[in-house]
Amino acid sequence: MARTISIEAGDVVMQAELVDSAAAEAIWEALPFTGQANRWGEEIYFSIGLNLELDSNATDTMGVGSLAYWPPGKAFCIVFGPTPASGSDGVPKLASTGNYIGKVHGEASRFTAVRSGTAVTVRRAE
Repeated sequence: MARTISIEAGDVVMQAELVDSAAAEAIWEALPFTGQANRWGEEIYFSIGLNLELDSNATDTMGVGSLAYWPPGKAFCIVFGPTPASGSDGVPKLASTGNYIGKVHGEASRFTAVRSGTAVTVRRAE
């Protein structure tokens, strides 16, 4: 079953697809939610208040455009480039292990325009 979501952050509005996983399903069921963007390199994250376990395939390494759930912050993450945890290769990394939950459709670098404190709303796409 396709689970398409809409992410609105300031002037940036993009769609994304959630994967088939326990964490992605829990997030889908909790939609909609709104939070304030925190920037960490080329990642936006904010707490969504869900206390979810790590999936069996959890990792700290993400691709550009990845969506993740980061348990320590109960956070929804949008990864659009290198973070402070990235190595010299520039591969995006979370601060610690998290769940890959989906991928942004289109050019994820558009999230570069989103600053800390910007309201971010995630909802089911219509």
